[in-house]
Amino acid sequence: MWSIDIRMTEPSQADLSETYRNAGTIISSIVGEVGKVIVGQKDALEDLLISLLSNGHALIESNPGLGKTLMINTLSKAMDLSFNRIQCTPDLMPSDITGTMIVEEHAGEKQFRFERGPVFANIVLADEINRASPKTQSAFLEAMQEKQITAGNETYKLDVPFFILATQNPIEMEGTFPLPEAQLDRFLMKVLMDYPAPEEERIIVERYTAASEPDVHRVVQKDVLLKLQRLVRQVPISDELTSHAINIVTATRKWNNLEYGASPRASISLILTSKARALIHGRNFVSSEDLHAMACPVLRHRVILTFEAERTGITQDQVVMEITKGVK
Repeated sequence: MWSIDIRMTEPSQADLSETYRNAGTIISSIVGEVGKVIVGQKDALEDLLISLLSNGHALIESNPGLGKTLMINTLSKAMDLSFNRIQCTPDLMPSDITGTMIVEEHAGEKQFRFERGPVFANIVLADEINRASPKTQSAFLEAMQEKQITAGNETYKLDVPFFILATQNPIEMEGTFPLPEAQLDRFLMKVLMDYPAPEEERIIVERYTAASEPDVHRVVQKDVLLKLQRLVRQVPISDELTSHAINIVTATRKWNNLEYGASPRASISLILTSKARALIHGRNFVSSEDLHAMACPVLRHRVILTFEAERTGITQDQVVMEITKGVK
């Protein structure tokens, strides 16, 4: 198993370089292990890893059958994280997610005991979250923000690390409940998955029609992920790039084609994910390339288009890219 040294004292330049090299090797091993099962989807996998390293939740959107669930489950196996899947349906109740109080009899006395729900895991896959009712969707809010669940008069801390990875597909919108802006803002980023290239699809077909399917092994322990999360926050970023990130976010609040812009949480997310991306790419500093690469995943679900923009077919990504190029 890999290990990594996160020094709390002032490290030397040689120590820092060794730490970042080790981090890059660990991340490469995770990508390689997931690659045994998932073909292609490199951008989506990188975004999911950035979300995990940033200790944030992700919303994944794609058409059915592109491997969203398989990718998340494979990541959990490679990183030694417990995994639960919740299939969201209109009749799903909040207690089906968080858990419920049950009555037990001991020595002639009735006692209440909290039966934990599937949200008590390191990675919780909320499959097709937009099919759950608004009341049920709200059951995720406390878990996502405070990393805890309240039942009755008791508060229960969730496992560490804790991630909600939710999926939704852009088709079959009949009978769905769009996520409110307050809940969308709690997702660190929105990840898009596209169809594989023809050569990638051929590999997928050959791999999953063979006599045996690929097996995934644990390559990173849970404590290593927690150390990597601390290392991400130590990646330096210049004052100029910090100001640039804030200017990009504040520009969304007054830009043409946008009805509403992003909150200050977006500024935090943009800088944090840029640090994680720099670490994944083996750099010990944040570059403007990192900021611009993370702008769409971080902002696309936090901005609302005007009616006129929607009518003409403009997308959130087009507006965000326009902003990143236009803001000095």
